Amino acid sequence: MRKCVLLPILLLCWIPAVGQTLNWPMLKGQPSRVSLNPVEKTISKSNAQELTQSWVGVMGDLVDFSSPAIVNGVVYIGSFDGKLYAFDANGCGQSSCSPLWSGATGNDITSSPAVANGVVYIGSADHNLYAFPAAGCGETECSPLWKGPTGQGILESSPVVFKGNVFVGGFDGKLYAFPAAGCGQATCQPRWTATTGGPIESSPAVLNGVVYIGSNDGKLYAFAAQGCGASSCQPLWTGKTGGAIFESTPAVANGLVYIGSFDSKLYAFPANGCASSSCSPVWTGQTGSAIESGPAVAGGIVYVGADDDLLYAFPAKGCGSTSCSPLWRGEAVGEQAAIVSSPTVANGLVYVGENDGMVLVFDAKGCGSSICLPLTQLLTQNEQIVSSSPVVVNGTVYFGSADELSAPIGRLYVFQPLR
Repeated sequence: MRKCVLLPILLLCWIPAVGQTLNWPMLKGQPSRVSLNPVEKTISKSNAQELTQSWVGVMGDLVDFSSPAIVNGVVYIGSFDGKLYAFDANGCGQSSCSPLWSGATGNDITSSPAVANGVVYIGSADHNLYAFPAAGCGETECSPLWKGPTGQGILESSPVVFKGNVFVGGFDGKLYAFPAAGCGQATCQPRWTATTGGPIESSPAVLNGVVYIGSNDGKLYAFAAQGCGASSCQPLWTGKTGGAIFESTPAVANGLVYIGSFDSKLYAFPANGCASSSCSPVWTGQTGSAIESGPAVAGGIVYVGADDDLLYAFPAKGCGSTSCSPLWRGEAVGEQAAIVSSPTVANGLVYVGENDGMVLVFDAKGCGSSICLPLTQLLTQNEQIVSSSPVVVNGTVYFGSADELSAPIGRLYVFQPLR
Protein backbone atom coordinates (compact mmCIF):
# COMPACT_ATOMS: atom_id res chain seq x y z
CA MET A 1 0.00 0.00 0.00
CA ARG A 2 1.31 3.44 -0.95
CA LYS A 3 1.76 5.93 1.90
CA CYS A 4 1.91 9.67 1.37
CA VAL A 5 2.59 12.72 3.46
CA LEU A 6 1.57 16.24 2.51
CA LEU A 7 4.35 18.76 3.07
CA PRO A 8 4.01 22.53 2.54
CA ILE A 9 5.50 22.39 -0.97
CA LEU A 10 4.96 18.92 -2.40
CA LEU A 11 3.41 15.54 -1.82
CA LEU A 12 5.98 12.85 -0.95
CA CYS A 13 5.11 9.17 -1.27
CA TRP A 14 6.82 5.86 -0.55
CA ILE A 15 5.95 2.21 -0.93
CA PRO A 16 6.77 0.08 2.12
CA ALA A 17 9.06 -2.87 1.59
CA VAL A 18 7.09 -5.97 0.65
CA GLY A 19 7.45 -9.34 2.30
CA GLN A 20 9.96 -8.57 5.05
CA THR A 21 12.22 -11.27 3.63
CA LEU A 22 15.40 -10.75 5.63
CA ASN A 23 15.94 -11.12 9.36
CA TRP A 24 18.55 -9.19 11.35
CA PRO A 25 18.39 -11.12 14.61
CA MET A 26 21.06 -9.41 16.72
CA LEU A 27 23.50 -6.52 17.06
CA LYS A 28 25.53 -6.28 13.84
CA GLY A 29 23.40 -8.93 12.17
CA GLN A 30 25.27 -12.19 12.67
CA PRO A 31 27.33 -13.96 15.37
CA SER A 32 30.57 -12.91 13.65
CA ARG A 33 29.35 -9.30 14.06
CA VAL A 34 30.59 -8.15 10.63
CA SER A 35 27.47 -5.98 10.21
CA LEU A 36 26.90 -6.77 6.54
CA ASN A 37 23.57 -7.26 4.77
CA PRO A 38 24.61 -9.05 1.54
CA VAL A 39 21.13 -9.22 -0.03
CA GLU A 40 19.83 -5.64 0.30
CA LYS A 41 19.03 -4.27 -3.18
CA THR A 42 16.31 -1.66 -2.67
CA ILE A 43 18.37 1.21 -1.28
CA SER A 44 21.29 2.13 -3.53
CA LYS A 45 23.56 5.01 -4.39
CA SER A 46 20.98 6.19 -6.92
CA ASN A 47 18.12 6.60 -4.42
CA ALA A 48 19.87 7.03 -1.04
CA GLN A 49 19.16 10.76 -1.15
CA GLU A 50 15.45 9.95 -1.33
CA LEU A 51 15.39 8.26 2.09
CA THR A 52 12.60 9.87 4.10
CA GLN A 53 11.17 9.19 7.53
CA SER A 54 8.12 6.97 7.02
CA TRP A 55 7.12 6.40 10.67
CA VAL A 56 8.42 6.34 14.24
CA GLY A 57 7.84 3.90 17.06
CA VAL A 58 7.16 5.54 20.43
CA MET A 59 8.83 4.34 23.64
CA GLY A 60 9.14 5.65 27.18
CA ASP A 61 12.69 7.01 27.13
CA LEU A 62 15.84 7.57 25.08
CA VAL A 63 17.29 4.67 23.11
CA ASP A 64 21.00 4.74 23.98
CA PHE A 65 23.22 2.13 22.27
CA SER A 66 20.42 -0.43 21.98
CA SER A 67 20.11 -1.37 18.31
CA PRO A 68 17.16 -3.01 16.54
CA ALA A 69 16.76 -6.71 15.90
CA ILE A 70 14.28 -7.63 13.17
CA VAL A 71 12.81 -11.11 12.87
CA ASN A 72 9.66 -12.31 11.08
CA GLY A 73 8.31 -8.80 10.54
CA VAL A 74 8.83 -7.59 14.13
CA VAL A 75 11.36 -5.00 15.34
CA TYR A 76 12.74 -5.45 18.87
CA ILE A 77 14.66 -2.69 20.68
CA GLY A 78 15.48 -1.65 24.24
CA SER A 79 14.98 1.71 25.94
CA PHE A 80 16.52 3.58 28.85
CA ASP A 81 13.19 3.17 30.66
CA GLY A 82 14.16 -0.48 31.24
CA LYS A 83 11.75 -1.99 28.73
CA LEU A 84 12.12 -4.17 25.66
CA TYR A 85 9.72 -3.03 22.90
CA ALA A 86 8.32 -4.95 19.93
CA PHE A 87 6.93 -3.08 16.88
CA ASP A 88 5.42 -4.22 13.60
CA ALA A 89 8.31 -3.77 11.14
CA ASN A 90 5.87 -2.42 8.54
CA GLY A 91 4.49 0.23 10.88
CA CYS A 92 0.86 0.84 11.70
CA GLY A 93 -0.36 2.97 8.79
CA GLN A 94 0.28 6.15 10.77
CA SER A 95 3.29 8.44 11.21
CA SER A 96 3.59 7.43 14.87
CA CYS A 97 3.17 3.85 16.11
CA SER A 98 2.69 2.19 19.47
CA PRO A 99 4.44 -1.09 20.25
CA LEU A 100 2.81 -4.47 19.78
CA TRP A 101 3.98 -5.28 23.31
CA SER A 102 6.71 -4.47 25.80
CA GLY A 103 8.53 -6.33 28.56
CA ALA A 104 9.88 -4.64 31.66
CA THR A 105 13.20 -5.23 33.41
CA GLY A 106 14.35 -3.67 36.66
CA ASN A 107 16.69 -0.97 35.34
CA ASP A 108 18.06 0.79 32.26
CA ILE A 109 18.56 -1.08 28.98
CA THR A 110 21.50 -0.12 26.77
CA SER A 111 21.99 -3.70 25.56
CA SER A 112 20.69 -4.78 22.13
CA PRO A 113 18.28 -7.71 21.75
CA ALA A 114 19.10 -11.05 20.14
CA VAL A 115 16.36 -13.29 18.75
CA ALA A 116 16.66 -17.06 18.30
CA ASN A 117 14.20 -19.97 18.29
CA GLY A 118 11.22 -17.87 19.29
CA VAL A 119 12.95 -16.12 22.21
CA VAL A 120 14.23 -12.54 22.60
CA TYR A 121 17.24 -12.09 24.89
CA ILE A 122 18.35 -8.73 26.28
CA GLY A 123 20.55 -7.49 29.11
CA SER A 124 19.60 -4.96 31.78
CA ALA A 125 21.53 -2.76 34.19
CA ASP A 126 19.62 -4.55 36.97
CA HIS A 127 22.24 -7.38 36.77
CA ASN A 128 20.13 -9.78 34.71
CA LEU A 129 19.85 -11.27 31.25
CA TYR A 130 16.16 -11.56 30.26
CA ALA A 131 14.44 -14.02 27.93
CA PHE A 132 11.02 -12.98 26.55
CA PRO A 133 8.71 -14.83 24.13
CA ALA A 134 9.36 -13.34 20.68
CA ALA A 135 5.69 -13.69 19.71
CA GLY A 136 4.59 -11.77 22.78
CA CYS A 137 2.04 -13.04 25.27
CA GLY A 138 -1.29 -11.80 23.93
CA GLU A 139 -1.09 -8.73 26.16
CA THR A 140 0.52 -5.31 25.85
CA GLU A 141 2.85 -6.07 28.78
CA CYS A 142 4.72 -9.37 28.87
CA SER A 143 6.65 -11.12 31.61
CA PRO A 144 9.96 -12.84 30.90
CA LEU A 145 10.20 -16.58 30.38
CA TRP A 146 13.23 -16.55 32.66
CA LYS A 147 16.13 -14.39 33.71
CA GLY A 148 19.80 -15.08 34.36
CA PRO A 149 21.65 -13.19 37.10
CA THR A 150 25.08 -11.63 36.63
CA GLY A 151 27.41 -10.11 39.21
CA GLN A 152 26.89 -6.54 38.03
CA GLY A 153 24.83 -4.77 35.40
CA ILE A 154 24.74 -5.72 31.74
CA LEU A 155 25.35 -2.40 30.03
CA GLU A 156 26.15 -2.08 26.31
CA SER A 157 27.13 -5.76 26.06
CA SER A 158 24.57 -7.48 23.84
CA PRO A 159 23.80 -11.21 23.80
CA VAL A 160 24.63 -13.64 21.03
CA VAL A 161 23.16 -17.15 20.68
CA PHE A 162 25.35 -20.03 19.53
CA LYS A 163 24.70 -23.80 19.74
CA GLY A 164 22.36 -23.70 22.70
CA ASN A 165 24.17 -21.01 24.68
CA VAL A 166 23.50 -17.32 25.17
CA PHE A 167 26.71 -15.34 25.68
CA VAL A 168 26.81 -11.88 27.22
CA GLY A 169 29.31 -9.73 29.11
CA GLY A 170 28.79 -8.23 32.57
CA PHE A 171 30.21 -5.10 34.16
CA ASP A 172 31.74 -7.41 36.77
CA GLY A 173 34.29 -8.39 34.11
CA LYS A 174 32.82 -11.81 33.34
CA LEU A 175 31.64 -13.48 30.16
CA TYR A 176 28.48 -15.49 30.90
CA ALA A 177 27.20 -18.56 29.05
CA PHE A 178 23.54 -19.26 29.86
CA PRO A 179 21.43 -22.14 28.51
CA ALA A 180 19.42 -20.65 25.63
CA ALA A 181 16.44 -22.89 26.38
CA GLY A 182 16.35 -21.83 30.01
CA CYS A 183 16.35 -24.25 32.92
CA GLY A 184 12.67 -24.79 33.68
CA GLN A 185 12.77 -22.17 36.42
CA ALA A 186 12.15 -18.44 36.61
CA THR A 187 15.82 -17.83 37.39
CA CYS A 188 18.62 -19.69 35.61
CA GLN A 189 22.30 -19.87 36.48
CA PRO A 190 25.02 -19.75 33.80
CA ARG A 191 26.55 -22.98 32.53
CA TRP A 192 29.96 -21.39 32.84
CA THR A 193 31.66 -18.04 33.20
CA ALA A 194 35.05 -16.60 32.31
CA THR A 195 36.78 -13.73 34.08
CA THR A 196 38.62 -10.87 32.38
CA GLY A 197 40.70 -8.15 33.99
CA GLY A 198 38.13 -5.35 33.81
CA PRO A 199 34.45 -4.51 33.33
CA ILE A 200 32.90 -5.66 30.04
CA GLU A 201 30.84 -3.34 27.84
CA SER A 202 31.88 -5.00 24.57
CA SER A 203 29.55 -7.59 23.03
CA PRO A 204 30.68 -11.16 22.29
CA ALA A 205 31.25 -12.33 18.72
CA VAL A 206 31.33 -16.02 17.75
CA LEU A 207 32.89 -17.80 14.79
CA ASN A 208 34.27 -21.32 14.30
CA GLY A 209 33.60 -22.34 17.88
CA VAL A 210 35.39 -19.40 19.49
CA VAL A 211 33.85 -16.53 21.49
CA TYR A 212 35.68 -13.20 21.26
CA ILE A 213 35.05 -10.25 23.59
CA GLY A 214 36.80 -7.07 24.62
CA SER A 215 37.35 -5.86 28.18
CA ASN A 216 38.02 -2.51 29.80
CA ASP A 217 41.41 -3.92 30.81
CA GLY A 218 42.53 -3.29 27.23
CA LYS A 219 42.54 -6.91 26.08
CA LEU A 220 40.66 -8.96 23.51
CA TYR A 221 39.80 -12.40 24.91
CA ALA A 222 39.19 -15.63 22.99
CA PHE A 223 37.31 -18.50 24.71
CA ALA A 224 36.14 -21.92 23.54
CA ALA A 225 32.41 -21.58 22.86
CA GLN A 226 31.65 -25.05 24.22
CA GLY A 227 33.25 -24.14 27.54
CA CYS A 228 35.95 -26.08 29.32
CA GLY A 229 34.05 -28.69 31.34
CA ALA A 230 34.20 -26.53 34.45
CA SER A 231 32.14 -23.67 35.86
CA SER A 232 34.96 -21.16 35.28
CA CYS A 233 37.03 -21.11 32.08
CA GLN A 234 40.37 -19.64 31.04
CA PRO A 235 40.93 -17.92 27.68
CA LEU A 236 42.45 -19.71 24.71
CA TRP A 237 44.50 -16.56 24.18
CA THR A 238 44.39 -12.81 24.69
CA GLY A 239 45.44 -9.83 22.57
CA LYS A 240 46.60 -6.68 24.28
CA THR A 241 45.78 -3.19 22.99
CA GLY A 242 47.18 0.12 24.14
CA GLY A 243 44.01 1.33 25.87
CA ALA A 244 40.72 0.24 27.34
CA ILE A 245 38.16 -1.52 25.14
CA PHE A 246 34.83 0.00 26.04
CA GLU A 247 31.77 -0.51 23.81
CA SER A 248 33.72 -1.67 20.74
CA THR A 249 32.47 -5.10 19.68
CA PRO A 250 34.78 -7.40 17.72
CA ALA A 251 34.09 -8.40 14.12
CA VAL A 252 35.53 -11.67 12.79
CA ALA A 253 36.34 -12.06 9.09
CA ASN A 254 39.24 -12.88 6.76
CA GLY A 255 40.94 -14.92 9.49
CA LEU A 256 41.20 -11.79 11.64
CA VAL A 257 39.43 -10.30 14.65
CA TYR A 258 38.97 -6.53 14.40
CA ILE A 259 38.34 -4.39 17.48
CA GLY A 260 38.74 -0.73 18.45
CA SER A 261 40.51 0.63 21.51
CA PHE A 262 40.51 3.83 23.51
CA ASP A 263 44.12 4.40 22.40
CA SER A 264 42.75 5.59 19.02
CA LYS A 265 43.68 2.42 17.14
CA LEU A 266 41.82 -0.31 15.28
CA TYR A 267 43.43 -3.71 15.95
CA ALA A 268 43.47 -6.79 13.72
CA PHE A 269 44.41 -9.96 15.63
CA PRO A 270 44.78 -13.48 14.17
CA ALA A 271 41.45 -15.23 14.75
CA ASN A 272 43.14 -18.59 15.34
CA GLY A 273 45.55 -17.19 17.90
CA CYS A 274 49.32 -17.37 17.65
CA ALA A 275 50.54 -20.54 19.44
CA SER A 276 50.94 -18.44 22.55
CA SER A 277 48.69 -17.31 25.39
CA SER A 278 49.24 -13.66 24.39
CA CYS A 279 49.03 -12.54 20.76
CA SER A 280 50.23 -9.40 18.98
CA PRO A 281 48.10 -7.75 16.31
CA VAL A 282 48.76 -8.49 12.65
CA TRP A 283 48.28 -4.79 11.99
CA THR A 284 46.77 -1.68 13.53
CA GLY A 285 45.00 1.32 12.00
CA GLN A 286 45.50 4.77 13.45
CA THR A 287 42.53 7.08 13.99
CA GLY A 288 42.43 10.57 15.44
CA SER A 289 40.67 9.75 18.71
CA ALA A 290 39.32 7.02 20.97
CA ILE A 291 37.26 4.23 19.37
CA GLU A 292 34.03 3.09 21.00
CA SER A 293 32.40 2.02 17.73
CA GLY A 294 32.47 -1.62 16.66
CA PRO A 295 33.97 -2.33 13.21
CA ALA A 296 32.03 -3.55 10.17
CA VAL A 297 33.69 -5.62 7.43
CA ALA A 298 32.61 -5.82 3.78
CA GLY A 299 34.15 -5.83 0.33
CA GLY A 300 37.73 -5.95 1.54
CA ILE A 301 37.30 -2.89 3.79
CA VAL A 302 36.84 -2.52 7.54
CA TYR A 303 34.87 0.52 8.72
CA VAL A 304 34.88 2.00 12.21
CA GLY A 305 33.81 5.26 13.85
CA ALA A 306 35.86 7.35 16.28
CA ASP A 307 35.32 10.05 18.86
CA ASP A 308 36.98 12.63 16.57
CA ASP A 309 33.72 12.72 14.57
CA LEU A 310 35.03 10.65 11.66
CA LEU A 311 34.23 7.31 10.02
CA TYR A 312 37.42 5.45 9.02
CA ALA A 313 37.84 2.94 6.18
CA PHE A 314 40.90 0.65 6.31
CA PRO A 315 42.01 -2.19 3.99
CA ALA A 316 40.70 -5.33 5.70
CA LYS A 317 43.82 -7.37 4.94
CA GLY A 318 46.12 -4.60 6.12
CA CYS A 319 48.66 -2.66 4.11
CA GLY A 320 51.83 -4.76 4.26
CA SER A 321 52.97 -2.94 7.38
CA THR A 322 52.22 -3.23 11.07
CA SER A 323 50.60 0.23 11.05
CA CYS A 324 48.09 1.25 8.38
CA SER A 325 46.59 4.56 7.30
CA PRO A 326 42.93 4.78 6.32
CA LEU A 327 41.85 4.52 2.69
CA TRP A 328 39.48 7.40 3.37
CA ARG A 329 37.61 9.14 6.18
CA GLY A 330 34.00 10.27 6.25
CA GLU A 331 32.57 13.28 8.04
CA ALA A 332 29.15 14.85 8.37
CA VAL A 333 27.98 17.97 6.60
CA GLY A 334 27.53 20.68 9.22
CA GLU A 335 27.80 20.01 12.95
CA GLN A 336 30.27 17.29 13.98
CA ALA A 337 30.11 14.90 16.95
CA ALA A 338 31.51 11.57 18.14
CA ILE A 339 30.67 8.41 16.21
CA VAL A 340 30.13 5.66 18.79
CA SER A 341 27.53 3.77 16.75
CA SER A 342 28.74 0.74 14.81
CA PRO A 343 28.53 0.98 10.99
CA THR A 344 26.33 -1.22 8.83
CA VAL A 345 27.08 -2.06 5.19
CA ALA A 346 24.42 -2.86 2.62
CA ASN A 347 24.38 -2.66 -1.20
CA GLY A 348 27.49 -0.52 -1.53
CA LEU A 349 26.50 1.92 1.22
CA VAL A 350 27.80 2.43 4.77
CA TYR A 351 25.36 3.65 7.44
CA VAL A 352 26.52 4.93 10.83
CA GLY A 353 24.98 6.98 13.63
CA GLU A 354 26.62 10.18 14.83
CA ASN A 355 25.87 12.03 18.06
CA ASP A 356 24.72 15.11 16.22
CA GLY A 357 21.22 13.78 15.69
CA MET A 358 21.65 11.77 12.51
CA VAL A 359 22.63 8.63 10.64
CA LEU A 360 25.21 9.25 7.91
CA VAL A 361 25.09 7.31 4.63
CA PHE A 362 28.35 7.01 2.66
CA ASP A 363 29.42 5.38 -0.58
CA ALA A 364 31.22 2.26 0.68
CA LYS A 365 33.98 2.77 -1.89
CA GLY A 366 34.68 6.31 -0.75
CA CYS A 367 34.79 9.33 -3.01
CA GLY A 368 38.28 9.34 -4.52
CA SER A 369 39.51 11.75 -1.86
CA SER A 370 40.93 11.37 1.64
CA ILE A 371 37.85 13.03 3.17
CA CYS A 372 34.36 12.07 2.01
CA LEU A 373 30.98 13.61 2.69
CA PRO A 374 27.85 11.49 3.07
CA LEU A 375 25.42 10.90 0.24
CA THR A 376 22.65 11.80 2.67
CA GLN A 377 21.98 12.35 6.39
CA LEU A 378 18.94 10.85 8.15
CA LEU A 379 17.83 13.25 10.87
CA THR A 380 16.16 12.65 14.21
CA GLN A 381 13.72 15.05 15.79
CA ASN A 382 15.16 17.18 18.62
CA GLU A 383 17.71 14.63 19.86
CA GLN A 384 21.48 14.55 19.40
CA ILE A 385 22.31 11.07 20.67
CA VAL A 386 22.41 8.42 17.94
CA SER A 387 24.53 5.70 19.52
CA SER A 388 22.17 3.01 18.23
CA SER A 389 23.62 1.13 15.27
CA PRO A 390 21.42 1.36 12.16
CA VAL A 391 19.84 -1.72 10.63
CA VAL A 392 19.16 -1.88 6.88
CA VAL A 393 16.80 -4.64 5.77
CA ASN A 394 14.07 -5.03 3.15
CA GLY A 395 14.55 -1.52 1.76
CA THR A 396 14.18 0.10 5.19
CA VAL A 397 16.54 1.77 7.69
CA TYR A 398 15.82 1.39 11.42
CA PHE A 399 17.63 2.98 14.38
CA GLY A 400 16.87 4.16 17.90
CA SER A 401 17.09 7.62 19.48
CA ALA A 402 14.55 10.06 20.99
CA ASP A 403 12.49 13.20 20.53
CA GLU A 404 13.20 15.33 23.60
CA LEU A 405 10.29 17.69 22.87
CA SER A 406 7.55 15.10 22.63
CA ALA A 407 6.86 12.84 25.62
CA PRO A 408 7.16 9.92 25.88
CA ILE A 409 10.46 10.68 24.21
CA GLY A 410 11.86 7.31 23.09
CA ARG A 411 11.85 6.75 19.32
CA LEU A 412 12.45 4.01 16.81
CA TYR A 413 13.18 5.92 13.58
CA VAL A 414 12.24 4.27 10.29
CA PHE A 415 13.31 5.57 6.86
CA GLN A 416 12.44 4.36 3.37
CA PRO A 417 13.19 5.65 -0.13
CA LEU A 418 10.53 7.78 -1.80
CA ARG A 419 8.66 6.34 -4.76
